Amino acid sequence: MRHEVQAFVTDGPLPDWDASEEEIDRRVAQLEAISKPVTREEARALVSCFGPDDCYGVAWTLLHLIETGPNPVLATDPGPDANEWHQRLYLRAVSGGLIP
Repeated sequence: MRHEVQAFVTDGPLPDWDASEEEIDRRVAQLEAISKPVTREEARALVSCFGPDDCYGVAWTLLHLIETGPNPVLATDPGPDANEWHQRLYLRAVSGGLIP
């Protein structure tokens, strides 16, 4: 796993809307430092980094980065209690014909 991905994953899930502007900017800079495409291992690790909300749109950037890797990252339905971003990744793979 590349250093940039490991650093992002080590910092944990994205913060919520209550985070400081500095914290959100720091996480955006970390995310932007990751070149595309990501590997399967990196994509799987990045899935753990979704937070409780969209973090001012940063979660969409994370989702799109994950989708640059070999798909599908989530091959089984994560279930109704799963994080909304995990559900979104799964449903996008289904809609894209990657999962029957």
